[in-house]
Amino acid sequence: MATYPPKQQFPKPNPSVLAWLLDSDPAIRWQVLHDLVGASADEVAAERARVANEGMGAQLLAMQDDGGTWAGAAWNRGWNSTMHVLTLLREMGLDPASAPARRALELVRNQVTWKGSGPPECDDNPFFAGELEPCINGQVGAAGAYFGQDVSGIIQRLLSEQLPDGGWNCDAVEGTSTRSSFNTTICVLEALLEHELSAGASPTVTAARLRGQEYLLERRLFKRLSTGETITLDRKDDRAAAGGNPVWGRFAFPTWWHYDVLRGLEYFRRAGAAPDPRLSEAIDLVASRRGVDGRWLLDTRYPGVMPLEIDSGVGQPSRWITLRALRVLDWYSRGI
Repeated sequence: MATYPPKQQFPKPNPSVLAWLLDSDPAIRWQVLHDLVGASADEVAAERARVANEGMGAQLLAMQDDGGTWAGAAWNRGWNSTMHVLTLLREMGLDPASAPARRALELVRNQVTWKGSGPPECDDNPFFAGELEPCINGQVGAAGAYFGQDVSGIIQRLLSEQLPDGGWNCDAVEGTSTRSSFNTTICVLEALLEHELSAGASPTVTAARLRGQEYLLERRLFKRLSTGETITLDRKDDRAAAGGNPVWGRFAFPTWWHYDVLRGLEYFRRAGAAPDPRLSEAIDLVASRRGVDGRWLLDTRYPGVMPLEIDSGVGQPSRWITLRALRVLDWYSRGI
C-alpha cells in the first residue's frame, strides 16, 4: 500500500482572482462556481445552461454547417474541424442533454464521415467510428463518450492497441515504435475515462486505464523512466524548453493532442484518483508557475487556426490555465 505524503497546502485564490475568473464566459463561470466557489447545485446548473446559448459555446455551435461538420472536415490540422470543436465544447462543459447539443450531435452522428480527413480506407467510417491513429481516436472517443454517443468500437480498438509498458503510441500503429508516448497516452486515457463516466465502468476498460495511469505515475508525469531526468524536449518538438521550463511544463489551452503536466494532473483529478506521492513533483511544478498576482499565464499556443479566440494570448494571464491549475492544487491538497 502506498504511503501518502503530508497534505501540501497551497494559497487559496484571492478574491480578486475569483472575481476575474467570474468576469468571463459562462463556459468558465460555471466551472469556477462548481470547482472553486462551492456554489449551490441550482446556481451551477443555471450558469452551465447558458453555455449552449451565450458566449463561446453558442458561437461554436453556430459554426456547424448543414452537413454536420465544422470547417467541412471530420479532422484537420487547423484545429477548427469537427473533432476539434467537439473537444472544445467538451472542455467548456456544454450540457449533453441540452437541445442545442442534441441537435449538433445528431447531425454529426448521421452525416459526418472520415472522407478526406483520414486514411482512404476510413473514408466511409461514420465520425464516431473513428479512424486509425489512437491519438485521434482518443480525442474522438472522449468527445463522443462525453456527449453520450456510441464509441464502443473506438474503445475496443484502443484496448487492443495498449502497449506492454501500459501506454499507447500512434507510431506503434505504423510499426515504427514499441514504446509509449505521453501525448498519445493522455488522449486515450481521457477517452477511457469519459467512456466509464458515461457508459459505466467495466473491468476490462478500468484495468486498461489504470495500467495507463501507472505509465504516467512511474514517470512522475514528466520524467524519464530510465534516468529520472526531467524531459526537456518532446521528440516531435524541435524547440528548446521555453523560459527554463520543461517542454511539458509549458501550459497550453486547448492542448489538442499535446501532453503537458497540467493536462496530466487534470486527468487524475477528474478520475478521482488519490494523491499518489509520485504526483508531488508535478504538483510543485504547477504551484511554482503561479504569478505574484495569483494567476497563471498561457505559455504556448500550438500552430493552427482556432475557430474563435478563447484567451488573451501567449504570455498573458489565462483564465483557462488559472482555473485548471487552481482546481488541481485544491484537489491534491484536500487529498481526494
